[in-house]
Order: sequence, then structure tokens, then C-alpha cells
Amino acid sequence: MASGGGRTLSEHASKQLLAGHGVPMPDDRAVGSVDEAVEAAEAIGYPVVCKLGGDAIAHKTERGLVRLGLVDAGAVRHAAAELLAAARPDDGAVHLLVARQVRGSRELIAGLSHDAQFGMTVMIGVGGILAEAVADVAIRLVPIDRVDAAEMLDDLATQALLGPFRGEPPVDREALIDLLVGLSRAAEADPSIASVDINPLIVVEGRPVAVDALVEVRA
Repeated sequence: MASGGGRTLSEHASKQLLAGHGVPMPDDRAVGSVDEAVEAAEAIGYPVVCKLGGDAIAHKTERGLVRLGLVDAGAVRHAAAELLAAARPDDGAVHLLVARQVRGSRELIAGLSHDAQFGMTVMIGVGGILAEAVADVAIRLVPIDRVDAAEMLDDLATQALLGPFRGEPPVDREALIDLLVGLSRAAEADPSIASVDINPLIVVEGRPVAVDALVEVRA
């Protein structure tokens, strides 16, 4: 959802901005050293994810800068040392992002993007491995209210993903509505926001959690 001409905030800064508008996030900490990463993991509780973060690092997965399923201090220490060693000079200032690992059978995507003709839009869709295959998304112009957000959910063709699924409860629609309205309010409150990409938005015991998020701001 990049619009060009701006800069992308780090994942941590992106999540902080969005959390201020009610977007649900997993517990995470940005730290500067291996020892601090272990301390953060102990405070959050295992299992955790550890990532290398920074304003110049947008594509962590492609560069192998994510370590999943870390279950103890030794695993965190090893992962954190590897990640710091993988930093490149053009990455600029970097940090380690330690977060609780969340799991769910369903992934959604959500965000904001600027349409050249109509202006800022908010979207939600099916994510994960199904995203490209089904291309199931709903889009509205900002601002939206709760009725608009509910209609967006109704517009999704893959309604089965929102109901009970593989032993998990149905998606908390009110929580999803809160998230969409929160994104719309964020766009209204901060005109510097050029785009928001929440991917994946994992459904955990029925509730959406923004596992990864990137905010692009205008220069």
C-alpha cells in the first residue's frame, strides 16, 4: 500500500501509532541488546517472536529477519544475536522487537490506502495463503462509522471464515468493527498518514490481533 514519496515507520512505531486508535496488538517490546531481548521475553511470556526492526527495514520476512517459536531464554539469546549480526550498514539504527507469538487458523488483512481520485480508503479482506487466490476485500471511503464497517464485513464473500471455524469461535464482529472505525479515525486525525498495511490480522479465539503492521507517512 505504498504511495511513494513518503517514509515507512518501523513496525514498532507503526503499532504504537495504531494502538493509540484502538487497533488490537500483541504485547511487544523494542529493545537494543541481546540481554534486553531475553528480559523482554521473560516479561511477555513464552513462546515469543523476535524480529530485527528499524525505519529502513520494511521487508523482514524476505531478508530472514524474523525468528518464530522461541520457547526459552537460550533460544531468544541465540536468535537476537543472529538478528543483530544480520543488520546492514544501510539499515541505519536498528532494534530488536520481541512479541508474544499468537496463533489462529484465520488470517485477515486490513489497512488504509490513498486513491488518487477519491482520497483515503479503508479496507478489510481475506489474508494469508488465500489472499491472492480469492481476492476477497471490502473498501470504503474515509470516514466510516460503525454501520459502514458492519456493511464491509457483510460484503466479504468468504463469510464462512467469520463464523465458527476449526473448533474456534466465530469472529468477534464488534471487535472488527472497532478496528475498522479506528483506522478511519486515525486517517482523519493524522493527515500525514499515507497508508497502513496490517498483514496479517490473525483471529485468536475469535478476536482480531494485528501481528504485523506498517504505516507509511508523507514526507
